[in-house]
Amino acid sequence: MHVPDGFINAPVSVAAGVVAVAAVGVSLRGARRELDDRTAPLAGLVAAFVFAVQMLNFPVAAGTSGHLLGGALAAILVGPYTGVLCVSVVLLMQGILFADGGLTALGVNITVMGVVTVVVAYAIFRGLLRVLPPTRRSVTAAAFTGALVSVPAAAAAFTAVYAVGGTTDVPLAKVFTAMVGVHVLIGIGEAAITAATVGAVIAVRPDLVHAARGLSAPLKLRVGGELVDAPAAQAPAPAAHRSTRTFWLTGLVTALVLAGFVSFYASASPDGLEKVAADKGIDAKAEDHAAAGSPLADYGVKDVEDPRLSGGLAGVIGVGATVAVGTGIFITVSRRRRSDELTAASTAPPAAG
Repeated sequence: MHVPDGFINAPVSVAAGVVAVAAVGVSLRGARRELDDRTAPLAGLVAAFVFAVQMLNFPVAAGTSGHLLGGALAAILVGPYTGVLCVSVVLLMQGILFADGGLTALGVNITVMGVVTVVVAYAIFRGLLRVLPPTRRSVTAAAFTGALVSVPAAAAAFTAVYAVGGTTDVPLAKVFTAMVGVHVLIGIGEAAITAATVGAVIAVRPDLVHAARGLSAPLKLRVGGELVDAPAAQAPAPAAHRSTRTFWLTGLVTALVLAGFVSFYASASPDGLEKVAADKGIDAKAEDHAAAGSPLADYGVKDVEDPRLSGGLAGVIGVGATVAVGTGIFITVSRRRRSDELTAASTAPPAAG
């Protein structure tokens, strides 16, 4: 659903950019509460994983494909504020390195693909967990539902932006029907990928899933005819399952394999927005991408003639760049949190003796 340059006029693109900057600013502050020394590198990994899976377009209808948006997955794994930052990093890397998603439309893309998907998915996810039993299956089911709804919600958000600032004269009802219709189908794929990934991580390291923390009910014992909380047992060290470093390396290797090898077998059909734009004439005033001359444009390495090797190298470079930039940002945010805590502790009045 990457919006190219030229689909949305300049004033609305600027306004969307202001919204995106504000959302990223709020998320940078909010992410301080979600990140620490252990989870910051994992958030970088989530960004890289989203980048890799977005390369895997899957067919959804005749001549149309879809790909993961990733807002729901990121929000559930690392938190909603960090989730917005993860998707923003992915979109930035795609726009600058691969000429995917217009640079003037970056604000539109962050708002639609990042903010809307995260807010909608996480709100539904949390709402469902309030009524479902606190189990891992409930987390997976809620993740599926939140992801499913977030994709057509993003399509509707794009339609709203197009209604205000579209550069072509296409009936809004036709745009809305086509966009939401095809993205409901794409949402099914998004939901399946999100639920499968969340379920896999919960099965191995439930302590690393932000939205699953604290869901397990305490063990009860019957004492004197009444149920009381059992004494807290010593939780096994993370290394008993798998060290965080091993988990991180496994996730990174998975992302590299997906982007460097599996992506070659992805559907070559246009994605939902590209198909709707071509069919309805939304792309009549599309502009060339400012980074069209990038050596990695269109997810291929310039001057590498073999398409499998070219695409694979581009995918590996993309994963590496995304995990490096994302991890750097998230570690900086987590250190800012520690700095804030130390400042607060040093300025707090001494306790009365």
